[in-house]
Amino acid sequence: MLNYRHLHYFWVVTKEGGFARAAERLDMAVQTISAQVRELEKSLGHQLLKPAGRGVALTEAGQAAFARAEEIFQLGQCIADEVREAASGKVARLAVGLSDGISKLAAHALLEPVLATPHLRLVCHEGEFEQLLAELALHHLDLVLAGQAAPRNPNLRLTSERLVDTPVEWYGPARLVGKAERERFPQSLADLPVLLPTGHSALRSKLERWFEAQGLRPRVVGEFEDSALLAVFGARGLGVFPVSRLGADDIGLMRGLRLLGRSEGVNEEIHAIRSRRGQHHPLVQRIVAAAGGLADA
Repeated sequence: MLNYRHLHYFWVVTKEGGFARAAERLDMAVQTISAQVRELEKSLGHQLLKPAGRGVALTEAGQAAFARAEEIFQLGQCIADEVREAASGKVARLAVGLSDGISKLAAHALLEPVLATPHLRLVCHEGEFEQLLAELALHHLDLVLAGQAAPRNPNLRLTSERLVDTPVEWYGPARLVGKAERERFPQSLADLPVLLPTGHSALRSKLERWFEAQGLRPRVVGEFEDSALLAVFGARGLGVFPVSRLGADDIGLMRGLRLLGRSEGVNEEIHAIRSRRGQHHPLVQRIVAAAGGLADA
């Protein structure tokens, strides 16, 4: 196994730029630290440090080792604080996975009921649906918000429920959305620059079918994985864009945007997926309960 004490000495030598300064910081003999670093190099089978003037420099192998050591010991420095907070019982930790196809503006609205929780530590991970389900099954996440229900798989022991099924509206900057464009909607989409979610989003396929039903061929000038980023570019004048009604409250924070119209029959679904342990998480329970009042948003 890797000797983490040896790795720590190597990390300190690198951070301090030499054995003498590392020895001073660690209050140890230079010879002792040097011997420990040589043991690390021997165990890894590669030279990690080389002389450079009065100090040392990293070899290519040393750069790779230092990058990992930096991650390890930075995380290690957090342990004391996190253990103290956990022991005090004050920290309310919530780890949420956001499927990369859902509207992040809508996700923010769903999480809003718990954001004022005292001592909240919210951790949000964005990723692919299958990856997030695996993290949930391993209890690395408390909740996954996704555009689809969890598949039937008894090995994962996951449950899911649809939180919201909300209509999709279109917004755009004032210079693009006037009275004439609103009155001609949805046909006005054929004449306006349009921003859309990328193809991985379940909403994109729904919009494509809606365009076809309306006989529309929109001029797409931008595609975005992140709905919040899409809205930012729309607010800056790049084009008009769709957003679920649930996320429209956050749209109100962006100045100069106007409602263009609603895509009748196009809704965005968001499902809450939990492990058995996650079903009893008080913050997850609060999120699911509050979503009932948003169902008709």
